[in-house]
Amino acid sequence: MRIVLFCHSLLSDWNHGNAHFLRGVVTELALRGHEVHVYEPRDAWSLQNLIADHGEAPLDEVKAVYPHVAPIRYDLASLDLDRALDGASLVIVHEWSEPELVARVGAHRVGVNRARASYQLLFHDTHHRSVTDPGAMARYDLAHYDGVLAFGRVIRDLYLARRWARRAFIWHEAADARVFRPRREAAPERDLVWVGNWGDEERTRELDEFLIGPARDLGLSARVHGVRYPEHARAALASAGIEYRGWLANYRAPEAFGRARLTVHVPRRPYVESLPGIPTIRPFEAMACAIPLVCSPWNDAEELFSPGRDYLVARDGDEMKRHLRALLADPAMAAEMAERGRKTVLARHTCAHRAEELLHIAADLGVDVDLPAPAATPHRATA
Repeated sequence: MRIVLFCHSLLSDWNHGNAHFLRGVVTELALRGHEVHVYEPRDAWSLQNLIADHGEAPLDEVKAVYPHVAPIRYDLASLDLDRALDGASLVIVHEWSEPELVARVGAHRVGVNRARASYQLLFHDTHHRSVTDPGAMARYDLAHYDGVLAFGRVIRDLYLARRWARRAFIWHEAADARVFRPRREAAPERDLVWVGNWGDEERTRELDEFLIGPARDLGLSARVHGVRYPEHARAALASAGIEYRGWLANYRAPEAFGRARLTVHVPRRPYVESLPGIPTIRPFEAMACAIPLVCSPWNDAEELFSPGRDYLVARDGDEMKRHLRALLADPAMAAEMAERGRKTVLARHTCAHRAEELLHIAADLGVDVDLPAPAATPHRATA
């Protein structure tokens, strides 16, 4: 079928984690024979920041890594939706899109004669604002959308309970296993690596307790990659002996994981306090690379993994230090846990799994699509 995706950017992952997952899903759908057209705004904030910091060379590199990802850059004022959506079977609009675009695509779904267009239309929500800032949802007109793809049960339930959507489906993020795989040829050069952005002060306290403090107190050789670190954050890293290396293209993270003995996951506060069951993309990717992982507290309410087996959970900074010390002291134990985590991801949480789930969702909505056989049971729910 012909699938059209509107998103913020697939060319840039600068402070834009949604690109990670969507690149993988687009690739999987294309390799299954589907025609996937991706539209992203010409002036995308993430892309503009990437170019300002690193020039345009990363754009050629990402096209080489993801040959099936070829976004069409558009200007909203001149975007021709009749042309963009001609022949589409499924249209997805990601929530990091302008409200005007969301409304215009919804209006196109209905059409000037009130006859619904032939495609099915979905809104893809991968943010915490539906919980932390529900008033912001008033900016999005979803009246003519056929459903919502929500990256966790809490988000799905909110859309249904508040009648923001007629139907909603759970569609978790996942690892692009074609890119995120163990780099066995890379010898560890340091104890710890962390790949993550500063987080708009949403995890400042947590980063100090679960990353900076333990690395300092244990005297670990550590490196941090990410963007938007203010001066006081960079100073805190330096004082703890942590090397700060700035932006790292997401597809280069597997090599960074291969050069370290372990990593940690420190989710932003809204995901811990308000969105149980949503781990965000980083743990999927780390486990896919078979690097030992220790997480600060978050509730795996949807039982995606097996805490204590696939990864360790530290309830506070002292427990984080104990876990890190134990993993570094026992490489065999660390490798066994890392391999269990990798097997869990490969069995249930790859972009290939999510592509199949999306095809099942499309079929549920009435799209004529050849489903994979044998088909994995899609992790979804509707109402």
